[in-house]
Amino acid sequence: MNAPGSESAAPVGVFVGLATLDVIHRVSAAPAPNQKITSSAQFVASGGPAANAAVTFAALGGTAVLVTALGDDPVAALVKADLAAFGVRVIDAAEGSTRSVPLSAVTVIESTGDRSVVSADAVNSDATPPADLATVVAGADVVLVDGHHPLIACAAAEHAAARVTTLIVDAGRWKPVMRELIPHVTDMVCSADFRVPDTQDTAGSAAALVGSGVRTVVTTHGGEPVEWWSEGSSGSVDVEPVTVVDTVGAGDAFHGAYAYYSTQAGSLSERIGRSAHVAALRCSMIGPRAWLRQLSTAPTVY
Repeated sequence: MNAPGSESAAPVGVFVGLATLDVIHRVSAAPAPNQKITSSAQFVASGGPAANAAVTFAALGGTAVLVTALGDDPVAALVKADLAAFGVRVIDAAEGSTRSVPLSAVTVIESTGDRSVVSADAVNSDATPPADLATVVAGADVVLVDGHHPLIACAAAEHAAARVTTLIVDAGRWKPVMRELIPHVTDMVCSADFRVPDTQDTAGSAAALVGSGVRTVVTTHGGEPVEWWSEGSSGSVDVEPVTVVDTVGAGDAFHGAYAYYSTQAGSLSERIGRSAHVAALRCSMIGPRAWLRQLSTAPTVY
């Protein structure tokens, strides 16, 4: 574990949550009911919010550890091999079991880069924490949880809080486990659609989270400025314009970059700007992995 602000060694990020196998098709238009269409390109890769964030963290130069639940079926082996190829160490809380690995069917519209996803998830997973989770978290400079595999997420959050380690929650949508996570959270990185129950908009959700003790709330809005709130202050950071060709995993890329840059020197605005740069790069290139070759450990701050 590095000293705060230290850039002398690779930071260690522990990512807790969902890993899937994604089957991605690029199409000119979404199929109508009972219609069969031919894709212009297809990709198969590991996916899931925590897994994609870990891949991004590793590509930026960090040491990434993913704690998830996959098991021993052939699909799990594919997911583990893909993550290993991109520098992510997997700790499988379901090792030795034959549980089903969640699959995602993804379509990307060629003209806009917008994606549609049908997937099983792990919001209601009963997977229990691996025996060495406390030791794994003790070695982390930053921990990110996505709300899947809730028993593991809560345990990781408690370990991170006990060590005063930065704990980031990927808040793509409200999940029941978030009530248990929020007391331990330092940073919530939210989608524009995320709402705390009984709030009406992003500002209301942010106010509720800050009032609950969350240090920093960040909300992304696609190509629009990223908003942020903390106690007594708020602001926004512009997002660089790019030609969008593929949005699959763009939010996850932002989260992984945010985790990485939270271990580096710089202001909150700089962290957000760097993370937005990474997400924009992801949106500008076709396919789940090709964009990673364009990353460096010090992308331009916008």
